[in-house]
Amino acid sequence: MKIAIVGASGAVGQEFLAILENHPMPINELVLFGSKRSAGTTYKFRGQDIVVRELQHNDDFKDIDVALCSAGGSTSLEFAETITKYGCFMIDNSSAFRMENDIPLVVPEVNGEDAFNAPRRIIANPNCTTIQMVVALNAIERLSHITRVHVATYQSASGAGASAMQEFREQHKAIIEGREPKVEKFAYQLAYNLIPHIDVFQDNDYTKEEMKMYYETRKIMHSDIHVSATCVRVPVMRAHSEAIWVETEEPLTIEQVRDSFASSEGIVLIDEPANKRYPMPLFAEGSDPVYVGRVRKDLCNECGITFWCVADQIRKGAALNAIQILELLIANK
Repeated sequence: MKIAIVGASGAVGQEFLAILENHPMPINELVLFGSKRSAGTTYKFRGQDIVVRELQHNDDFKDIDVALCSAGGSTSLEFAETITKYGCFMIDNSSAFRMENDIPLVVPEVNGEDAFNAPRRIIANPNCTTIQMVVALNAIERLSHITRVHVATYQSASGAGASAMQEFREQHKAIIEGREPKVEKFAYQLAYNLIPHIDVFQDNDYTKEEMKMYYETRKIMHSDIHVSATCVRVPVMRAHSEAIWVETEEPLTIEQVRDSFASSEGIVLIDEPANKRYPMPLFAEGSDPVYVGRVRKDLCNECGITFWCVADQIRKGAALNAIQILELLIANK
């Protein structure tokens, strides 16, 4: 396999490199692409120094099998034809193609078979908040069809990229030193604050991030499920958390739901409230699973279940999910 990473210098691009470094996947050659600014940067991979090439409209992708792309929506739209015209598969982490009818939106634990129906040779990686939620929802959907979901997200600085993570660090440093913190990447200061605003507001006063959770969940799960979300940026460096309320067609027992979570691929159940054991972003950072806990009946709804889930946004919420899609393609080759 000859693999490319597009956007190699970004937070997700760096995570691609970190995951693939020790992955058993046979990679004959890895090619790195970036902007004009990052071109020439050198990264070490499996003992070799690899220089980042500038992404251009040329024949660089002629012999590449799969490109893992995380360079932003505008770049994905501009370069999709260049990347795929010779047969390369494009696994795209941006929002550019997610809702296109002829492009699958894939979370391998939920709808992996959709990856094999990609007529444009583009497979979209869902939004980070959607990915971790549908992995958890799928465990309940197997027991009874889910009709409604209410979710409040607690999204870390990492969701806004590497530069936002650095701004978050610098804000803390500035406050400690008595200086005015710089605010560029967020709507307001994130340090010591919560911001109930991620992405742009739509006509219905939901943000684009919140509407992504509605539309993407329906596409991934092939479902008429309704999702109402409030997305909040929180002063956490890495790993997103979500409080989720689910309504099913049939009442479920807590034992049924816990057993399904515990036996589901990609989920780790940590649910011992008496022992103060529950998922937290502090301990999810750098790990692969979706962690689920605080599972209980909804006091307001006989058919309701509520739970808490946490996942590393850069890994399962982005890079790892894309690499799992790549694994599906290799297994089906």
